[in-house]
Amino acid sequence: MDSHPLEILRRPIITEKVALAQEAGKYAFEVASSSNKIEIKRAVEEAFKVKVLSVNVMNVKGKSKRSGTRVFTTRKWKKAIVTLAEGDRIEVFEGI
Repeated sequence: MDSHPLEILRRPIITEKVALAQEAGKYAFEVASSSNKIEIKRAVEEAFKVKVLSVNVMNVKGKSKRSGTRVFTTRKWKKAIVTLAEGDRIEVFEGI
């Protein structure tokens, strides 16, 4: 399965909590819902030329929202927290 990294890594997640975790070498991404830890690890290593130590994955449930009388559910998605080797950094996240 040699898929392109951008098919697996949808977008980086940039929040205050993730910014604090970056000091420990942890970065968060929204990933394809069909991807697994091994595919995510390969995609991050290929895309950013870093060494990945571990990958934690979680499924984020959609939330119920209301707009007047209409009720709808936001989409569900998959989130990956990637821990990099000591000294490795992903420059896209820096300076935010």
